[in-house]
Amino acid sequence: MKIILTQEVSGLGAPGDVVEVKDGYGRNYLLPQGFAITWSKGAEKQVSVIRRAREAREIRDLGHANEIKAQLEGLSKVTLSARAGDGGRLFGSVTPAEVVEAVRAAGGPALDRRRLELSGHIKSLGAHPVRVKLHPEVTARFDLTVVKAK
Repeated sequence: MKIILTQEVSGLGAPGDVVEVKDGYGRNYLLPQGFAITWSKGAEKQVSVIRRAREAREIRDLGHANEIKAQLEGLSKVTLSARAGDGGRLFGSVTPAEVVEAVRAAGGPALDRRRLELSGHIKSLGAHPVRVKLHPEVTARFDLTVVKAK
């Protein structure tokens, strides 16, 4: 099955890529989740629109990725307040969108939430490592401190 990716799928490609996948994977996962659209001649014309949108969000090159990495790793303290019980366990979990907002509030760069790699679900107070895949060759790391909301 030939499809056009609308979002980044790890191990498969980036938005705007035309890829060949097995029928079941495309029909049962990629299409219903909105990660892809079926390929056709008309849809092929949308690829340029998807790629232009991707380039606007994309980190321009390796040098730009290294600049953003330096900004992220230079942040002194990234904290996020969340509602928690007496034992330090959160009501719910921390989402990537909340982490991006915490980075922005700490004075860091604007990030795409899909580039964050959390080490599992964050469901407790304390320090948690966060990785950001900025470029295929550049990955930034920083610690997120989750504190109890007042």
